Amino acid sequence: MKKDALDLIRNGLIVSCQALPGEPLYTKEGGIMPLFAKAAEIGGAKGIRANSARDIKQIKAITQLPIIGIIKRRYPPEAPYITATMREVDELVNSGAHIIAFDATHRPRHDKRTVKAFIKGIQKKYPNQLLMADISNLAEGIDAYRNGVDIVSTTLSGYTDENRKINGPDTTLVADLVAHHVKVIAEGRIHYPEEAREMLHIGAYAVVVGGAITRPLEIVRRFVQRINEA
Repeated sequence: MKKDALDLIRNGLIVSCQALPGEPLYTKEGGIMPLFAKAAEIGGAKGIRANSARDIKQIKAITQLPIIGIIKRRYPPEAPYITATMREVDELVNSGAHIIAFDATHRPRHDKRTVKAFIKGIQKKYPNQLLMADISNLAEGIDAYRNGVDIVSTTLSGYTDENRKINGPDTTLVADLVAHHVKVIAEGRIHYPEEAREMLHIGAYAVVVGGAITRPLEIVRRFVQRINEA
């Protein structure tokens, strides 16, 4: 199924089902994110983005959807923490993630490798594994794609110190990547169906939505903010 995963998510919605320690929906035992994933599947989503080997295994047990897997683990003082080293890649491969996403920004890495060296290392160890590069700008996206990842995602646009902060989806970055013939998934601050549809219209391969669907704390805060502004 791994080689079919890209075909299965094409032109579709991927729902990010994640909860980190300290968030209301996080539990040590898990069990909550799989329920979100099942609801996403029933609702028509074509894929799931999930964090941690535990959640991925639990989600795989109840849904047939392709899973984009990540592991968030901090390695200070370096900033990258989305699948930052081969340790996380090994765990994700063992979890059965169909696509592995990792930080492909040009920021200093904990393993001291370049993004190119990291990609080549994964490909040598796991030649059949699909890879997705989480990037924050055009140069990073082009670089990762040229170095062999299967697809690029705008996950980190607006979230790094090195790049501009924006309030909504980065349609410009998606359009620029498409113009450079990079296969790109649109992700980041997509809060409304119309925004997701626009991303597909400008050429995104698929769309990831997380906070607007699976993070009730963020949803409530957006409502409260708008009410207070009124």
